[in-house]
Amino acid sequence: MASIAVYSVKGGVGKTTFAVNLAWCAATISRRQTLLWDLDAANGSGFLLDVDPKKKRTARSVFSQERNPSKLIRKTEIDNLHLLPADESIRTLDRQFSRLDKKKRLAKIVGQLGKDYDRIIFDCPPVLNEISAQVMRAADLVIVPLPPSPLSVRAFDLVVEEVRGSGKSHPPILPVLSMVDMRRNLHREAREANPKWPVVPLASAIEQCAVQRRPVGAFAPRSPAARAFAQLWTAIERKLAKK
Repeated sequence: MASIAVYSVKGGVGKTTFAVNLAWCAATISRRQTLLWDLDAANGSGFLLDVDPKKKRTARSVFSQERNPSKLIRKTEIDNLHLLPADESIRTLDRQFSRLDKKKRLAKIVGQLGKDYDRIIFDCPPVLNEISAQVMRAADLVIVPLPPSPLSVRAFDLVVEEVRGSGKSHPPILPVLSMVDMRRNLHREAREANPKWPVVPLASAIEQCAVQRRPVGAFAPRSPAARAFAQLWTAIERKLAKK
């Protein structure tokens, strides 16, 4: 089992879209038993997969000592892909972690879930707090979507600092240029400055994910966007194989 965090301290970078599409690649291309764990209160992953959270089941109960997290997991319409959805109650997680005083509570739950799943992908909230610290202790790899802009570079520096602060054995980081339009000078310069970084283009097919409520590979498998996510997933699997 390997766990992959899709993380950024900046909103609007395509984090949730990345998480959903990479989970689809894991389940469909690699045919791995995959769990997408939504830790963002907006429940964006659940929306994109057309899975609405059950009101009586709160996301924070996953972290209670008495609760079996597997009982909160939902099936999706995609073979091999399950979702652990978020809801509004997840906003209190930071305080709950402080009360529990368990710095590796999330990592322990991941270990339990790893008995049933080959890949666990976190859709992380855009915050720097105990939630992000717990994710970094549990993750084997951190994916950071970066639209080509000075603000994104600054956000990436903050992510690197956060990951390195999680301990000596911190997970590796894979930055990915997202929403790239090679017709723009700034985007071309960012690509030339970082030629080894994977690239996901600016594409209408990706925007349609929110309309279709499906990953792009499910409705536009031959599109440049679907190919880009597939290539990114291949790079991720190769990186995990080296661990």
